[in-house]
Order: sequence, then C-alpha cells, then structure tokens
Amino acid sequence: MYEPTQLRTFLAVAQTLSFTQAARRLGLRQSTVSQHVRRLEEAAGRQLFFRDTHSVELTEDGEAMLGFARRILAVHEQATAFFTGTRVRGRLRFGASEDFVLTRLPEILEGFRYDHPEVDLELTVELSGTLHERLAAGKLDLVLAKRRPEDPRGELVWRDDLVWIGAERLRLDPDRPVPLIVYPPPGITRARALEVLEGQGREWRIACTSGSLNGLIAAARAGLGVMAHSRRLIPPGLFRLPERAALPELGKVDFVLVHGRNRGPAEGAANALAAAVLAGGERLRRSGG
Repeated sequence: MYEPTQLRTFLAVAQTLSFTQAARRLGLRQSTVSQHVRRLEEAAGRQLFFRDTHSVELTEDGEAMLGFARRILAVHEQATAFFTGTRVRGRLRFGASEDFVLTRLPEILEGFRYDHPEVDLELTVELSGTLHERLAAGKLDLVLAKRRPEDPRGELVWRDDLVWIGAERLRLDPDRPVPLIVYPPPGITRARALEVLEGQGREWRIACTSGSLNGLIAAARAGLGVMAHSRRLIPPGLFRLPERAALPELGKVDFVLVHGRNRGPAEGAANALAAAVLAGGERLRRSGG
C-alpha cells in the first residue's frame, strides 16, 4: 500500500520541513518530491503536510505517518537483508547521553541485538557536548545526544521540555541564590540553566557538580538543590518543581542522531541502529513519558 520510495521522500521532507532541501538531500527534482508526497497522501487518503509559499508543517496525520514510515522502512530493510543474505555486521562505535542510557536505551538495544546479532557494539556514555566533539574527531560512528539550540546538525528523534526537578521535600528560599546541581562544561543543560537564570536576574550558586548522572541524581535526592532535566526522562524519586518555585522556563531540548562524517565499514550497522532508535523515539513521543 505504501511505497518505500515515497516513504523515504516523506521522511526527508518531514525532517527538513522543506521540499527544496529534501530534493537536494535525495538527489531528486523538487517536482518529483512533490509527486511522491502527493501519491503517498492519495494512498493514505489524508493530508500529511500543511504547506504554502513560506512554510511546510506536518499535519496531525503527518505526525502519525512519521512513526509508521520509520517502522515500515526499518522492517523493509530487515526483510531485504534477510532474503539477500546481506546481514549487517561489524563493529559500531555508538555514543549516547547518560540520561537516555539509564532510561530508554536498554529496550532499544535488546531489540537491535535480536535483529542484528552480528554487530559488535562499542558504547560510549558521555556528556552530549563531549559526544559531539568525539564524533567530529572521528572517534565515534553514531551519536544520540542533546543538540544545542543553534546547532542544525542531526536527525531529530524527539523534542522535549526541559524542566526543573528536585527532591519532593525541597523548598527554595526566594531571597537566596538558587542551588544548582549540574554537569561540568560543556553540559548543554548546564548552559541552559545558567542562561535562563541570568536572563531573569536570579542569583544562583553551584551546589554540586558531577560528570555522572547517577551522581547528580544522588545529590538531588539528598535535597542539595535543583537540576534541569528532560521532562519525559525524570528519574525515580525526583519531581518537577511546582510553579510556586518561581524559576524561569527552560524551554525545549532536542535529542538527535548524528552520523560520523566518514561513512566506513560501520555505515550499515549505524543505519540499522539509527532506525531502531528513531522507532524507539517515536514510541516515547507517543507514550507521553
């Protein structure tokens, strides 16, 4: 019912929100991209994009198709590999931010290992900023990490709210500096927390620094202070601070997949794991938590 070529074109448009950029990425004419999307909309019987001369946006049905398209293409590639005997194998150097590793990654890796048993995984868990640096240096093949707001690189896995969290019993004194529990530089959530507090003119102090998420969680559970964290990945035993805490909004954070520049022997494994992560991110977005 749904042609893989049309689904790939749809995903390119959904990721770039531009028919022109999607055509450039796929090496197609813009008219061909428009034709693929129109035929997919005809097959689905639904409009997938709102588009005018200035902007392109996914409709609600387009958001639904995003998840289906990723899963359909992932299964299509698995079936092709199975029947052609081109099973994915090799060593994959994969970097992931710790908050994802401690929550959603195990279930994704379990499914990936079942589908691709001949891939050897070298997992690096680090700060998002450090992972981007290691990827740029050619030390990783694929990274799942937070993205800085000004950074256009990467394929969006999901977008979440950054919120302030802390121990349930924690109470902030409005007349004293906000006690912060943060990663060391170049932590992306650290930079955002300091930025919004300074923008509000609110005094702050670093109550605890740790390069380990487990260390930050322990400090937060002990009531040492507050930390900025993804709303859908709040660790057990910690809670979102209420509005009465009067802390500034932290905005959104993007979790993205970024491939290494030099696509070598690990490209097949990287593509397969990327498809598994994207499908897992879609389930996370739809579950709301």
